[in-house]
Amino acid sequence: MIRLENVGVRYGMGPEILRDLTFDIPKHSFQFLTGPSGAGKTTLMRLLFMSLRPTRGNISMFGRDVVDIPRDELPLLRRRIGIVFQDFRLLNHLTTYENVALPLRVRGKDESSYRADVVELLEWVGLGERIHVRPQVLSGGEKQRIAIARALIDRPEILLADEPTGNVDPPMALRLLSLFKELNRLGTAVLIATHDLNLMEQVNARHMILSEGHIDIYDR
Repeated sequence: MIRLENVGVRYGMGPEILRDLTFDIPKHSFQFLTGPSGAGKTTLMRLLFMSLRPTRGNISMFGRDVVDIPRDELPLLRRRIGIVFQDFRLLNHLTTYENVALPLRVRGKDESSYRADVVELLEWVGLGERIHVRPQVLSGGEKQRIAIARALIDRPEILLADEPTGNVDPPMALRLLSLFKELNRLGTAVLIATHDLNLMEQVNARHMILSEGHIDIYDR
């Protein structure tokens, strides 16, 4: 699904943040990405979401070389990728339902074609009772589940989650992890960037460890 070969990234004339990354993300796989703060996890997630291009090396996404993809085609490819940001990025003037439906709404889809899907997804993540509530009155865990639902509404082939449990307590972290595991069971590849070693021990999954710009991969 995704393949990186000898990828390096630097900002401006500074030193390389990522160096010689070579790995793949297969279909239907589950992996954790970890490493110390400043190791480049968010930069790598940006590469995988195609919001950043490598300084050198090659990235293949869904069988296409990223450097050869015209910029006007990138939004179409990104629809195949769901992303959960660390800071949620919810719109405070929209309800739970409206935040989740937003990716479909901006594409001009008729609400009648997706309303049932949005409601069903919110029930699945345990927010059926909060459908008309705005983010200001929600807990961190509830906001995180909205962000996850929004990332899933377009039925992505891969989900990228950047510190999805960083703002919730341990019981909620395990609940969110169960959602990711169920999503993976249904066929979506999952990559979770996290510092939570306890969370990583809950799943028999690949560990990708970034340190000093390099990556080490351990299949379990």
